[in-house]
Amino acid sequence: MAVQKFEDLIVWQRAQELALLIYQDFERCNDFAFRDQIRRAAVSVSNNIAEGFERSSNADFSKFLFYSLGSNSEVRSMIYLSVKLNLLAKGRADKIIEMTNEVSKLLYGLIKSMKTNP
Repeated sequence: MAVQKFEDLIVWQRAQELALLIYQDFERCNDFAFRDQIRRAAVSVSNNIAEGFERSSNADFSKFLFYSLGSNSEVRSMIYLSVKLNLLAKGRADKIIEMTNEVSKLLYGLIKSMKTNP
């Protein structure tokens, strides 16, 4: 049975969890530009999955999944930087990086499955 709505996609659910973590972990960050950028990138991961799901073709959906990958990589890059800037503890950063790696794997898996099941 095909997925009927984007909310049923595990990758969308995990991306939402990632955005929630980013919002919580950077809530008190005084570097407002950094905080806003990482939040926008984190929200973009799940939003692009949702937007692409509603498109009319697998090719369009796949394009938006690649946008999600880019945003997810941006979050991961900013997490590395947040440790160097002493905005986030390394242990916490490692957990978020692990989550971004999981989201990437799920996105790549979904993209691959769409290529084999047009």
